[in-house]
Amino acid sequence: MHMASPIQLLLIAVVILVLFGRGKIASMMGEFGKGITAFKRGVREGSEEIEKSASEQARDVTPDGKDKA
Repeated sequence: MHMASPIQLLLIAVVILVLFGRGKIASMMGEFGKGITAFKRGVREGSEEIEKSASEQARDVTPDGKDKA
């Protein structure tokens, strides 16, 4: 696999800046940041829910109904 050189990355950045303009790029980066934050929050909440569910299942070991012993 071929890595892009710093000159190639700079050229790509200049082309993107010319095509979209500084304001549009700043707006897109803000939205990108919000998306990353929302994704991280969703992952954290999902793992918390899984841990909560696992701990509830681990505590409740008594069978439902009457004992038949």
